[in-house]
Amino acid sequence: MRATDILRFAARAALGYPLRTAMLVLAMAIGVAAVVALAAVGDGMRRYVVGQFASLGTNLVIMLPGRTETSGFQPGRFVTNTPRELTLDDAAALMRSPLVLRVAPLSVGSSEVAANGRLRDVTVLGTTGSFMVIRRLSLAQGRFLPEEGWQRAGAVAVIGATVHHELFDDGVAVGQTIRLGDRRLRVVGVMAPSGQGLDMNTDELVIVPVAMAQEIFNTRSLFRVLIETRGRDLIESAREDLARIMQARHDGELDVTLIAQDAVLSTFDNILVALTMSVAGIAAISLVVAGILVMNVMLVAVSQRTAEIGLLKALGAADRDIVRIFLTETALLSCSGALLGYGLGQAAAWFVRLYKPELPAWPPAWAVVAALGMALGSGLLFGVMPARRAAALDPILALARH
Repeated sequence: MRATDILRFAARAALGYPLRTAMLVLAMAIGVAAVVALAAVGDGMRRYVVGQFASLGTNLVIMLPGRTETSGFQPGRFVTNTPRELTLDDAAALMRSPLVLRVAPLSVGSSEVAANGRLRDVTVLGTTGSFMVIRRLSLAQGRFLPEEGWQRAGAVAVIGATVHHELFDDGVAVGQTIRLGDRRLRVVGVMAPSGQGLDMNTDELVIVPVAMAQEIFNTRSLFRVLIETRGRDLIESAREDLARIMQARHDGELDVTLIAQDAVLSTFDNILVALTMSVAGIAAISLVVAGILVMNVMLVAVSQRTAEIGLLKALGAADRDIVRIFLTETALLSCSGALLGYGLGQAAAWFVRLYKPELPAWPPAWAVVAALGMALGSGLLFGVMPARRAAALDPILALARH
């Protein structure tokens, strides 16, 4: 039989049993759609996390008070015991390293902010003018904190986009006065909307000079210090240099933790890649189940079409032609299900992007290829047994059963 004859015969056979065909196509479609959609969500989460860390700066080292002995990065490192305070003098000393470009000390707390008769709780961030450059933030109005001595508690503030909206109805805020705790501060800038990051939501912040924050919260200690090195290839050398500086300042004891951004990014990237592949693998099990369904239904089809098979063999069709007919029918069903599933998976990913615009839920190419390939492969694999059983039928006995 010619290839076109086999293809036409298989297509007519599949269309001749619409309920059976719809069931097989749907089973394949569900499996492919699950793999594509779940892989899109998992890969979108990975890209979101990577993008959030990238927004912290490309040459970043984070210093935390307290020493963690465990090698490698763990999320728990961001919460450490504090055997000794990390102070502004410590942060200033880090600028002695020739490998350091900028340093931004951070002091964090919460307080009430009031303006125009409105009151709300906010997170207060004490820092310096370098923070905006290191974090790659932008302003909607005014300017950022002035570059002045870190020990000077200037009565100025920069507010986030949400705070600006709730206190000033998106009007001009620069030059207005706010009350933060028991302090009156002049607004010098408004941050452009940036949303929730991995560390904090800048839209909800009131940013003040670090010395002012320490006065408000009556503390000398810093939450952490952000250090920008002069080059990506200098991060490890800078870590060693910073460790030596802190060890010298703390009586020979290294009681701080230095985390390179690359280490954080690599760890989260590896975790999320493994998670995405695991979830996609679990979803792919449904394709195996669909393949088994194909085998069972095709075995039933062989018993229903014995007379048809016998007639074909009586007319001169070889065993390999019978095998090809059944495998072609299986391939058509698998391909139809795979394409339908791909469309459903893309639609599901589109809905995720629609309702979560910050999540870039695009199906990765490897997941699409794997899902389509596995759908076709499982269909053909489990279709071999029914095809061989059909080819093994004796034409006389097959015709006699009709």
